[in-house]
Amino acid sequence: QVQLVESGGGSVQAGGSLRLSCAASGYTRSSYCMAWFRQAPGKEREVVAAMSTGAGTYYHDSVKGRFTVSQDNPKNTLYLQMNTLKPEDTAIYYCASVPEGINGCSRGSIPTGGYSYNYWGQGTQVTVSS
Repeated sequence: QVQLVESGGGSVQAGGSLRLSCAASGYTRSSYCMAWFRQAPGKEREVVAAMSTGAGTYYHDSVKGRFTVSQDNPKNTLYLQMNTLKPEDTAIYYCASVPEGINGCSRGSIPTGGYSYNYWGQGTQVTVSS
C-alpha cells in the first residue's frame, strides 16, 4: 500500500522560504511520476511542480524561478524548495504520485492533472503573510 506523508509546511513572511518534503513508502514499481499540488480556500486545486525519471520537470508559470522540485531516489522522498514566497502561495500543499505507464506518466511525459494521480498525501499548510 502506497503512502505519502508531507512535512515542512508552516507560516512565513513574504519573501521567505520553506522546504516541503514528501516521504513515499510501499512503492512496488521502479518509476513514478510525482507532483506537488496546492489548493487555496475557494480555489481549485492546481499543479505546482512535477517530475519523473526521464521526462524532467514541470512548473506552473506562477512559481517558475522561485520553486524547485527534486527527488532523493534512494529515500523515495520528493522535495519542494520554495523561495521568495508570496501571500498568493498560501494554500494546502499536497504530494501525489502515479506509477510510470499509467495515466500519462511515462519517460517522455508528466501528467499535470490531479485526476491522473493515484496516490495522495494528507497535505501540509503553507501560510505566507504580507
